[in-house]
Amino acid sequence: MELFGETVSIGSAIFLFLALFLALSFEFVNGFHDTANAVATVIYTHSLKPNFAVVLSGILNLTGVLLSSGAVAYSIVSLLPVELVLNVGSGAGFAMVFSLLLAAIIWNLGTWYLGIPASSSHTLVGSIMGVGLANSLVTPGHVFGEGVNWAKAADVFKSLLFSPIFGFFAAALLLWLCKLIIKNKALYQPPEPGKAPPWWIRGILIFTCSGVSFAHGSNDGQKGMGLIVLILVGILPGAFALNPAAGPDDLQSIVNETKITQPYLDKQAPLMQVSGQDAIDEMSDYMKPTGKPTLRLWDSLAGMNRQIGQELTGKTGFHDLTSEQRKNIRRDIYLFSESMLKLIKKKEVTDPTEVAAMSSLAKKMNNETKYIPTWVKFAVAIALGLGTMIGWKRIVVTVGEKIGKTHLTYAQGASAELVAMGTILTADTLGLPVSTTHILSSGVAGTMWANKSGLQGDTIRSILLAWVLTLPVCVLLGSALFAGSFYILFNLFGVK
Repeated sequence: MELFGETVSIGSAIFLFLALFLALSFEFVNGFHDTANAVATVIYTHSLKPNFAVVLSGILNLTGVLLSSGAVAYSIVSLLPVELVLNVGSGAGFAMVFSLLLAAIIWNLGTWYLGIPASSSHTLVGSIMGVGLANSLVTPGHVFGEGVNWAKAADVFKSLLFSPIFGFFAAALLLWLCKLIIKNKALYQPPEPGKAPPWWIRGILIFTCSGVSFAHGSNDGQKGMGLIVLILVGILPGAFALNPAAGPDDLQSIVNETKITQPYLDKQAPLMQVSGQDAIDEMSDYMKPTGKPTLRLWDSLAGMNRQIGQELTGKTGFHDLTSEQRKNIRRDIYLFSESMLKLIKKKEVTDPTEVAAMSSLAKKMNNETKYIPTWVKFAVAIALGLGTMIGWKRIVVTVGEKIGKTHLTYAQGASAELVAMGTILTADTLGLPVSTTHILSSGVAGTMWANKSGLQGDTIRSILLAWVLTLPVCVLLGSALFAGSFYILFNLFGVK
């Protein structure tokens, strides 16, 4: 069977379609939760009819996804065990993809059904951690826990933990400043039933809704994209292992950078005795959370740098390479660039000239492996939009009616959404995944607190409980599903 110009078996094609279906289903359910938050304020202030609000949000989500950098997508992928990232087409890779996506979908659907705003970001991160822990437990020779990139997980946790706290107090402060500066009482009154606000208030609220929708697409919309590309690389490496848009100038730039970097690596590894599979294993070991730099690692990096430069010399594009060569070069580039970036982050390289050269080379390499095809962006955006259109109401009712004891005012809605928009866009530029649900729900709660409107204790307790339980429950779900899938594939079907 031929797909994207590559011949694959019927079994691989079935897995590909199932995996893509699950990844897009995750984004579809994500639309139930996160995108629904963006339209809650314009609906509950009567600024837009629900159908118009949902369509507008879907269009802005699409725009945000299409203009996204891909940095967040690959910050999620970097949480996965390195051996599964490199071998996603294996039986363990199949089990990983199905397990983490199913775990995330199950929890998202459950919290949505109960009308509890829960974080799709927390859900996905918890599922990935569960898969990593289970993989280290069932794989011979692994130490329990080393399947999780704890350093990267810590960065993600910080962004997911502090962003809602920031959202609460920033929205409260913004509302307070608004009251101090703008004295128009219409801003601070609950909307009259069925009556649209004055045009200028309506314009502000439509703008903030649009901004949050765009920001959500640029951040949350990326989370499934990295997994989709990983799936495509595992099944169709000839078509997706490396950026098909790369031209001769891009490849020559990498070759030039390898020549600049080579002397710095040779200085650390003058013997050049490690190569081939030994070098791959050495870099893979270093990429584990417990990995330490050794002379063998520097030998591996020096040899790999020279090898990559030689393989790309004279090539006009990656189409000049065979499917197997593309797959291998992607693996080599991934391990080489991530190892160098870890060395820099851990201050193992301190000379500014060397740091600049290595960082520049890693960035250019990442441009060719960490890319998102345009059709994947469209597919994710459509899934998000459809999810919002179908499942928006449960979460919108919670945000609009059940967080505060009084109806949401115009100023409260605008303050919460402005803070959410700014926070998400900032996180997007830093490549950090954050939760639209957490930030906006916290922002609404912050404005209720600042306005002395009162908070509904039952709703707040339910939201906080969901926030606390999301990670551990998804870790357990991801672990259980991976262990079960691993057993079925290896012991019942003999999949390697």
